[in-house]
Amino acid sequence: MAQNFLACDREQSFLLPPDVREWLPVDHLAWFVIDAVAVMDLTAFYAVYREDGHGRAAYEPSMMVALLLYCWSRGVRSSRRMQRACVEDVACRVIAAQQQPDHATIARFIERHETALADLFGEVLGLCADAGLASVGVIAIDGTKVAANASRDRTMDYAQIAQAIVEEAVATDAAETAEFGDLRGDELPDAIPVGEGRQRWLRAARQRLDRERARRAEPIARSRPTRLLRAKARLEEELAIEVAANRAYESYHQHGVMKNGRRFGARPKPYVSPEQPDGKVNVTDLDCRLVHGMRGWVQGYNVQAACNEQHLIIAAEVMTASPDFGHLEPMMTAARAELQAAGVNDIPELVVADAGYWHQDQMDAITADGIAVLIPPDSTRRKNPRPGWTGGAYDFMRFVLATEHGKALYKQRAQLIEPIFGNTKHNRGFTRFARRGRSAARTEWRLMASTHNLLKLHRHFTTPA
Repeated sequence: MAQNFLACDREQSFLLPPDVREWLPVDHLAWFVIDAVAVMDLTAFYAVYREDGHGRAAYEPSMMVALLLYCWSRGVRSSRRMQRACVEDVACRVIAAQQQPDHATIARFIERHETALADLFGEVLGLCADAGLASVGVIAIDGTKVAANASRDRTMDYAQIAQAIVEEAVATDAAETAEFGDLRGDELPDAIPVGEGRQRWLRAARQRLDRERARRAEPIARSRPTRLLRAKARLEEELAIEVAANRAYESYHQHGVMKNGRRFGARPKPYVSPEQPDGKVNVTDLDCRLVHGMRGWVQGYNVQAACNEQHLIIAAEVMTASPDFGHLEPMMTAARAELQAAGVNDIPELVVADAGYWHQDQMDAITADGIAVLIPPDSTRRKNPRPGWTGGAYDFMRFVLATEHGKALYKQRAQLIEPIFGNTKHNRGFTRFARRGRSAARTEWRLMASTHNLLKLHRHFTTPA
């Protein structure tokens, strides 16, 4: 008897027209993403297209949004990999309805709808809140450092930027002198001033340029001097803001605050503008900074997140300052705003964060709203308290954390927020931003948070009870 195998005939044609609805199981993530996008408010995406229908037809925005959310959920963030997935991946072919948008179209869609894509975080959070996942018992806040799409070696101060501009200008002049000599470089050939010769030369030039464009259709690259000039302008703008603030402060004290005929507030010393702005800026990404992570300094951003007891991200923002100091109240405000927009009006019971978030004024503002705050004044690396950090709120917080109940509550911080960062960076490979600028980085981080919550929602409905 011959061996018994299932037939594998690749030349067998489809006996019936193929139906994409039969390509994936009903509980597949792709169907869930398609249905979720169908109930989202995508008005901001459609608003940028012409209502009269003129012009070249664009891909359906809902399809592009679903494709982005699904690919980002699977760890595919490259536009070229998305284009390839629309050919090779069955789920992407189902989402795109057998269409194959090229990588340039996908990249332009992300750039064009940068703000609307960031706002998808609120839409997904609203769906999670409707499913009962957006509880607000204990809120954990923490941050992690993510590298920017920038070179650390391209961080310069004002003098270095000015020197680089001068050096490039000198190099350009030298190259043009070697090429053109004493000529300007824009002189016309001898035959051009004559009418017949000019027309013949222009026709030949047009044909040559058409052949060149057809051979290589490359975009025009941005010149490096433009980035240097932008960086220099950024430093000069910061200097101007500082000068204006000092002048306003000086004017305030000149006119003074009168009380009982006396002027309060000593007049400050006149501000002397420096010859050049202080500080440094990265000429490849003007918004990123040198931030300190677990493995040293990186050129990037301080990514902040707040989550609840269901490991659901309820706030996702991007900061430029390296330390977490001062980010407690902004993140708490963002979390409450996102929850209220999602229809959750309950006040959180407790906020936990590590020692880097200790900020007495911000903690007092949060507790004034009836929200308990649990933050250790000392990091785990410090054996003795900081000089001056004794008495009052410091000793009281140490006492609370020394109790069994306080230890159990603060232990939730590491159990809630740190697995999210570990899964995002290690399992999903989000270790570097693809685009430049804080706004673009914020969109990428909120997209990662949106897909994280979307996966949680999908498991909530598909996991057996």
